[in-house]
Amino acid sequence: MTKGALYKHYKNKRNIFDSIVKRLYQIDAERARKYEVPEKTFDKSPSDYRKTAVDKIKTFTEAQFRFWTEDEFASNFRKMLTLEQYRNTEIMELYQKCLVSGPVSYMEDLFREMMEEGIWIKNNPKQLALEFYAPFYLLVSISDTMPDKKEAAKQLAAHIGRFIEKNASTEIKGIKPKV
Repeated sequence: MTKGALYKHYKNKRNIFDSIVKRLYQIDAERARKYEVPEKTFDKSPSDYRKTAVDKIKTFTEAQFRFWTEDEFASNFRKMLTLEQYRNTEIMELYQKCLVSGPVSYMEDLFREMMEEGIWIKNNPKQLALEFYAPFYLLVSISDTMPDKKEAAKQLAAHIGRFIEKNASTEIKGIKPKV
């Protein structure tokens, strides 16, 4: 697509960027609905966090990994955010919201509510969120150097399985790690 064609549809670079971000949020909301995990933040929809099943978190997280690593739109956007975060505080905030502190806070809220419901063993939800998400983030980064993303996806699936085995209450355990 040429610059001329782009500017027939968009006023300026900012308008293009805003529409990309809007589309990314739409995709995220669609994925949350598809995988039956909370779509909104905890303060807007606390009951959704209380009724999320462990297997839904697993499948959603694996799908998110494929999205950020294999989807050309998402992967390029992620890489752009990674580079530009050091030049622009607005981009840094977006990077944090989409790829770092946002997902950790989301998982912390999920885990806290799941502990209250007896799904997870009582623990520090923030610490659990960090333990859960850090390998995801690391494997996304590692996957950028891998021509075949499937190995990183297998490592993530194994991590999630072990995490569930370690932290799910006795009644919930049933998802075995894929090794």
